[in-house]
Amino acid sequence: MAAGLNAEVAEGVGTITIDRPAKRNAMSADMWRALPGILDGLAADPGVRVVVLTGAGGDFCAGADISELADIHRDDESHLSTVAEQALAAFPKPTLAAIEGYCVGGGCQLAAACDLRFAADGARFGVTPAKLGLVYPATATTRLVRLVGPSAAKYLLYSADLIDAGHALRIGLLDEVVPADGLRKRVDQFTGTLASRSLLTQQATKDIVDAIAAAGPVAERTRWWLEEMAAVGEFEEGTAAFLERRPPAFTWTAPTR
Repeated sequence: MAAGLNAEVAEGVGTITIDRPAKRNAMSADMWRALPGILDGLAADPGVRVVVLTGAGGDFCAGADISELADIHRDDESHLSTVAEQALAAFPKPTLAAIEGYCVGGGCQLAAACDLRFAADGARFGVTPAKLGLVYPATATTRLVRLVGPSAAKYLLYSADLIDAGHALRIGLLDEVVPADGLRKRVDQFTGTLASRSLLTQQATKDIVDAIAAAGPVAERTRWWLEEMAAVGEFEEGTAAFLERRPPAFTWTAPTR
């Protein structure tokens, strides 16, 4: 694991912390390289049911380390940030970005690659390649457009201005905004809920929703998941638990394909 990235698991929740507060958690080249491997480890851990990405020291991530951009930003497909972003977006279990302070540039790229984004009310957001004369990677641009729409994406990319959490919520960049002193409690509450739900349902939802967003093979993916549901006991357990008025004990952990 690269210096500046920490991972831990507790009560079904894996937490990846970007921990480089002296640089507002700017991601070095080594940190970008290390993130996909950390995600692979958490994906393979049957005890992990949801992953939170967050930052240490009051900031989420101020982006890529400018002093290492020549290494981080190569041609479009081999951008270290693009490889890490795609690994995060492809993570099979639910992911949530818990955001305080600055979420800028590559930090916003990582947050957008998570399934959900919760932020403290004092957080600030920006997509800033126009300050550096960079062309934003195609995968990140596509993801941003799908998340906030073409007009809002152009606003962010043209101006490179920072926006507050309220603005980010209005355009769809965020899912929830909470008072700063309540962010951790809200994230713990919500991820605890996710960890208690059916992972089969969640992974099927992620796969199918992503296929819809990308105009992919929706019917094929849905058919596969219906076959998987029929082959395992999640539905039977969920129904029995409901009728018996007890919490369900879901045990499905990963697809067999």
